[in-house]
Amino acid sequence: MTTTVIGAGIAGLAAARALHHADRAVQVLDRGHRPGGRMSGRELHGRVVDLGASYLTATPGSDFAAVVADWVDRGLAREWTDTFAVAGPEGITERKTGPMRYGARNGLRSLVADLARGLDLRTGHAVQSVTDGPAVDGDPVDAVVLALPDPQARRLLPVGSPAERVLDPRGWQATLAVAVGFSTRTWDADLHGVFVHDHPTLEWVADDGARRGDGAAVLVAHTTPGFAAAHLSDPAAADPAVVAAVRELLDLPEPDWTHVHRWTFAKPVDPRSAPFHLRDGIGLCGDGWSAPSKVESAWTSGHLLGTELAAG
Repeated sequence: MTTTVIGAGIAGLAAARALHHADRAVQVLDRGHRPGGRMSGRELHGRVVDLGASYLTATPGSDFAAVVADWVDRGLAREWTDTFAVAGPEGITERKTGPMRYGARNGLRSLVADLARGLDLRTGHAVQSVTDGPAVDGDPVDAVVLALPDPQARRLLPVGSPAERVLDPRGWQATLAVAVGFSTRTWDADLHGVFVHDHPTLEWVADDGARRGDGAAVLVAHTTPGFAAAHLSDPAAADPAVVAAVRELLDLPEPDWTHVHRWTFAKPVDPRSAPFHLRDGIGLCGDGWSAPSKVESAWTSGHLLGTELAAG
């Protein structure tokens, strides 16, 4: 038998790689057409635009830092910036320095795809159920890893089962990612990204050309959870309000094109401090674990769960 990982985002593939490294049989199932999860992007007007996670950071000396260093050495990831702007009701008020943020020349999904190299990955496979035993769609397995947002994982588990009771019934916060493309760059070259506070529509705006390193005149805005929740049934209808807010914030002309992407489960309401859950061969991991919620947390959660299963 084998261990089945459900979800080909960075957490699921980190778990699978840990098992693969320990010479354990593992397969990864994902209902999408390619790996990436919430680090996915989309090709728009001739280039990939990051529409999910905006960047990644790495704690110095951590296992994930070694993974990131390898990506940088191989030209997959790149240092982006350690400084972002902060905006309030009066506009941009300050610049804030923090840890180095990394982007990827071919989009962040390319880093997840790199983790999938050599693994038994089956895309376009929609799992229907995970039951005690454990079993996936009725087929016995050694263990199963659900590397999914809590609402998606709950759909696969029997109501009231030990794993289902661990999951957060409140669901996750939504966001809309709106890509905005221009013919030329007219904003400050040092304005890599803007955290937006106390705004009814915007939460974050990223310079996609800067983080990718190709200088493309493309911004990606992420909306507040409340604004997104009101537009989940028709995300395209939110486009004018988001574009108007971005133009006002950065004093921009009319864009050449826009694209709206809906993330129904963008981030957990309250990520847990525990790195993962494992009981009776059913494991749960992802960025709902190992708080705070970020790319490094998701990778760490999956890696630690995979390591635990490999040692069992």
